[in-house]
Amino acid sequence: MKNIEIVELSDKELNLRVKEERGMFTKLKFGHAISPVENPNTIKTTKKLIARLLTEQKRRTIENVQK
Repeated sequence: MKNIEIVELSDKELNLRVKEERGMFTKLKFGHAISPVENPNTIKTTKKLIARLLTEQKRRTIENVQK
């Protein structure tokens, strides 16, 4: 998911995506602990996506407080 797509999401969609990605990240980490994941880079990219989503949430929160 690109940053442009993240910015276009509504607040509800953004919250939903964060929850979905966190669940996916937990499953990936758990699965990797049991048996190695085929592509370990998916863990890294999922973690970065969560960070980008949370950054957008924080930016919107700050923007709303300043208004």
